[in-house]
Amino acid sequence: MKTRNVAILIFDNVEVLDFTGPYEVFNDVNRVTGENYFHVFTVSENGNQISARNGLNINPGFSIKNYPVPDILIIPGGQGRKIVMNDIIVTGWIKELYEKFELLLSVCTGAFIIGKTGLLKGLKATTHHESYTEFEETFGDTELVKNVKYVDNGKIITSGGIASGIDMSLYVVGKLLGKEAAQKVKTYLEY
Repeated sequence: MKTRNVAILIFDNVEVLDFTGPYEVFNDVNRVTGENYFHVFTVSENGNQISARNGLNINPGFSIKNYPVPDILIIPGGQGRKIVMNDIIVTGWIKELYEKFELLLSVCTGAFIIGKTGLLKGLKATTHHESYTEFEETFGDTELVKNVKYVDNGKIITSGGIASGIDMSLYVVGKLLGKEAAQKVKTYLEY
């Protein structure tokens, strides 16, 4: 089985658990199985250090100009998404690469960033419960599903708020590698 590239988009004021939860899950698959199923890395618009929520500074592995082509792209949320969702360079990059992705995933309000690309049009999605009204007002052509951990549209999977990204990531591991691999990670994480 080939190693899948898993890119996680990060940006200033990103919600920390939104990206670190999935980062941990996909990396731990390799640890608990002894196989190299995923190559997980972070990517930002310009590759410069970002300041996540609560001042956690992160050095991204790549910029959107220089990166391994992702099989899976994870888009987290947080207050910074309000800027990123209107950044035509980032949303254009996502839309341009979409056909190359095996999966496009969002955590929390990362669904707004995907929504701004137009890729959620006519689909179902979820997001953080405090953002339901804003999501419905912004994306009237997307059916919002409330009070769920994640929504699977096939190629695009969105998850609810913050820790739901871990649930979604475990689900994706099960979808791609089987429930036994997902259970091994879940046991390792004591989740």
